[in-house]
Amino acid sequence: MRLPNGLPRTYDILNMSVIDKIKNAGGPLFTFELLPPLKGHSIERIYRTIDRLIEFQPAYINFTSHRNEITYKERPDGLLEKRVTRIRPGTIALAAAVKYKYNITVVPHILCGGFTKEETENVLIEMNFLGIDDVLALRGDPQKGSRVFVPEKDGHTHTRELVKQIVNMNSGKYLEESLEDTSPTNFCIGVAGYPEKHFEAPNKQTDMENLKQKVEAGASYIVTQMFFDNSKFLRFRDECRKSGIAVPVIAGIKPVSALNDIKMLPQTFHIDVPNDLVNAIKKCTSENEAREVGIEWATMQSKELIKEGIPGIHYYTLGRSDNIARIVKASF
Repeated sequence: MRLPNGLPRTYDILNMSVIDKIKNAGGPLFTFELLPPLKGHSIERIYRTIDRLIEFQPAYINFTSHRNEITYKERPDGLLEKRVTRIRPGTIALAAAVKYKYNITVVPHILCGGFTKEETENVLIEMNFLGIDDVLALRGDPQKGSRVFVPEKDGHTHTRELVKQIVNMNSGKYLEESLEDTSPTNFCIGVAGYPEKHFEAPNKQTDMENLKQKVEAGASYIVTQMFFDNSKFLRFRDECRKSGIAVPVIAGIKPVSALNDIKMLPQTFHIDVPNDLVNAIKKCTSENEAREVGIEWATMQSKELIKEGIPGIHYYTLGRSDNIARIVKASF
């Protein structure tokens, strides 16, 4: 893939925001997402995953963030002891390590769920100090075991509120109004979109209105939830335009990689799996066969979307990279 306007790679990577990359790219961007290692595990697995994909010149890498989880451990007296832990800490440190090891743009996720406004501000200040100027703003899932999203005390309830906080910092406005001579940040903000509707929205119109509010609050681009039917993405993109949402919409793709994915993915992410894909997976007799079907389907999706002139494809790897490498090599 070519860099925009013949710029040297080091300049492109270190000095351009995500939205600038999108606007200046000579073709669709290839990007992907990684999970921080589980607590107690090393960063080396992340490096190995990136090493398999770096030859395809990803425009940036996203790093997920995870809220605290509540667990209960039985005590010797038989009572349950409540514990709060974060099983995948280190999002910002991981992003910084990757940024400077690979000279690549990184996009940490920032969540409403599990964080107060002050904690969010402090994380953003750390990112600013580290030279990380891109962020994906998300509400996050409800607490495990809960059916509804409950914000932290003095936390954000909606993503648009989080976006506004980041935009305020870009204007030099911090939570403590008495601060003087503050330095503005320069964050480029992405948000999530749902081609098949967010499962909590009562209807598609409400979901689109919520998305428009996030963009009006200051988001520069949209990355979609995974989907397996390209027509649903294209319809969603058209609906965005009809609603007055003009920012770029990046397609999110997750290759099927296991026999159980056709059951697990709809339950977890509230998406549909096309019948042709379901039938193809049902015919598989091994995990490897299912993985091959997933690669073939995602490659087909990618090629079709690229022909449609989309600004980029974002791959949800869940820590796997060999299948993504094959898809990107065949598609871009």
